[in-house]
Amino acid sequence: MRIAYLSTFFPFRGGIAQFNASLFREFEKDNEVRAFTFKRQYPNFLFPGETQMVSEKDKVDEIPSSRLVDTINPFSYITAASAINRFQPELMVSKFWMPFFAPALGYISGKLKKHGTKNICVLDNVIPHEKRIGDIALTKYFLSRQSGFVCMSETVRKDLLTLKPDAKYIMFPHPLYDHFGEKISAEGAREILNIPKDKKVLLFFGFIRDYKGLDILINSLKMLPEDYHLIIAGEVYGNFTKYDDLIKELNLKNKITLAVKYISDKEVPMYFSASDVCVLPYKSATQSGIVSISYQFNLPLIATDVGSLKEMIEPYNAGLMIKEVSSVALSDAIKNYFDNNLKEEFQQNMTVYKEKYSWGNLAKAIKEFYQTL
Repeated sequence: MRIAYLSTFFPFRGGIAQFNASLFREFEKDNEVRAFTFKRQYPNFLFPGETQMVSEKDKVDEIPSSRLVDTINPFSYITAASAINRFQPELMVSKFWMPFFAPALGYISGKLKKHGTKNICVLDNVIPHEKRIGDIALTKYFLSRQSGFVCMSETVRKDLLTLKPDAKYIMFPHPLYDHFGEKISAEGAREILNIPKDKKVLLFFGFIRDYKGLDILINSLKMLPEDYHLIIAGEVYGNFTKYDDLIKELNLKNKITLAVKYISDKEVPMYFSASDVCVLPYKSATQSGIVSISYQFNLPLIATDVGSLKEMIEPYNAGLMIKEVSSVALSDAIKNYFDNNLKEEFQQNMTVYKEKYSWGNLAKAIKEFYQTL
């Protein structure tokens, strides 16, 4: 089968590019597949992070791709659609996570569909966490140009059917990232990070955004004894000042290790290896790629019961879910986790998820879904 894959690829960095690279490698094992990506993904003034591009520190899979799409230049949509059409793909796979991309990806998908290509989109989000005027109209435009969808959570499925009741879809949870390398010893990782070996270490990992509830976690840390320690590792989207002020106000500086920066792939094992549990204190969510990274490093999770986080954790008994999104509920769950020595039990239970939701099985599911469209 000829497959065009239109999304974020090298030299862009981040979780979307990592996801695409892993799935691309599975497709290319028994298909003719080509990657198409952006000349400009976001204008710099709209991108809140440090940089969109990989650096020398990043350990990345350099997928060869054609850089065609400028999201703010509609003329590039026309040339990109023509170039992809010349490849004559039977299937075009794309990924959708925010309405900003709807005009570009929707136009190209529509043009390919007219030439007989079936379009399957992997949906990260349908309705964005941070809503803006016009989001729904843009999203509906994009959805209308797809043949089918891969929903990675029940929340995404419900949102999809709200906007497109006749949508054809399959369900498949986020596969495990497997490109970060091996886990290292906890002692070695803590020595590098200057964290005492006898601490109970919590990890908050990933891009720092308001909806991810870091303030809830910081407040909960104040309620925990002195032998608890928190690692905050990730690049901030916006400003870290309010979290810094909260840490100072609560006098928690000595209980927190800050790595407020983009965490390169080769650094990831250090943070997960140093930790006893990964905490997702989200105020809202669909699914989370952080769960997949945690599973790779056999690190159990404590998460708020929002969006579809429960679907990735509870059925496999790989962590604790918190019904109430509050610092008190979170601190109680953290104490429960350590007081009852739940780490080993949860680690053993992660095996089921790892075996079932692989990149190979996702690629297979998409190709089987294509045959039904």
